[in-house]
Amino acid sequence: MKFKKVFAFFLILVLFSECMTKNEQPGSSTTPIPVVISNVEKVETLRDISLSGNIEGNKTIKLGFLVAGRIDFIAADEGERVSRDKVIASLEPTSYAIARELAGIQVDQVQDEFDRLKSMHDNKSLSESDFAKISFGLQQAKAQLKLHTKNLADTKLYSPIDGIVLKKLAEVGEITGSGIPVLVVSDIRKIKVSAYIPETELHSVKIGLKASVSVSSVDKTFEGTIAEVGSLADPSSRSFLLRIVVDNPGMLLRPGMIADVAIPAGNAESFLGIGAGAVMHDFNNQSYVFVADSVRKKAFRRNVTTGSLRNDIIEITSGLSEGEPVVTGGYQKLVDGCGIIINK
Repeated sequence: MKFKKVFAFFLILVLFSECMTKNEQPGSSTTPIPVVISNVEKVETLRDISLSGNIEGNKTIKLGFLVAGRIDFIAADEGERVSRDKVIASLEPTSYAIARELAGIQVDQVQDEFDRLKSMHDNKSLSESDFAKISFGLQQAKAQLKLHTKNLADTKLYSPIDGIVLKKLAEVGEITGSGIPVLVVSDIRKIKVSAYIPETELHSVKIGLKASVSVSSVDKTFEGTIAEVGSLADPSSRSFLLRIVVDNPGMLLRPGMIADVAIPAGNAESFLGIGAGAVMHDFNNQSYVFVADSVRKKAFRRNVTTGSLRNDIIEITSGLSEGEPVVTGGYQKLVDGCGIIINK
């Protein structure tokens, strides 16, 4: 019995609340609501081609030694800057230094023999063939000395560019071979944005065309120039590679970042649009507006489908026609079919 009384009290409370809510709904009173209206218009705008791309260094080089050995020095870690023509890594040089010293001794030995035999040759006491042999032997010894001198110099690795270390592929103490990459260095004073453009849009771009590059990770937009247009389509996507060159002041942009690219297509397009603030959404995320009836002095809800947002003007793809009056001010208190006063 007690449960029934509680349930009845709760039911009365809910019905009372609903009545209060209905009585307090905006626009339910007979008092007209002042509003501002704007007509749906056809908007002309230049069309942009929107692409997504990856940032790369302007020049990226994999650096390795020309000789093999044990690494005894690496100048920079990943993300650190390196300078052009500065030593960035080196090998333990002892073996190459000894080989060069031995080659130098060999040159001195052959040089002494050459000098002795040359005097005999000048006195006609040595045949031309014997003198040619010692001449070739001296040339060979000198060439060996040059080779070992170069090998010793090649134990030091220099950066050919100013840049940053993208990857460190070895550590001090490791044995490395000839030609195996040790560091990857990239010049990022300028960067390249690589993006793919559909074949249907390829006719709209060309080398030298300006492009807008937005990078959300640094919250900035940069101006770039198209430097490369691919001539071979990707087999899977049927799209072509573009590379846009962008100045990188302060080295803010780093390889691997994502960039949004906007390229003006050069031809205008039109669409139906209204102020973005006039479009509202219900609990089902359905977009709608209030259309003003100037004869009946009422506003009626109209579901619409929207497109892209361009400079605070939102595209209406369905639900409205050109010239229809839409409430753009005072719509917060409106309900479907309520009375309005249109302010000019």
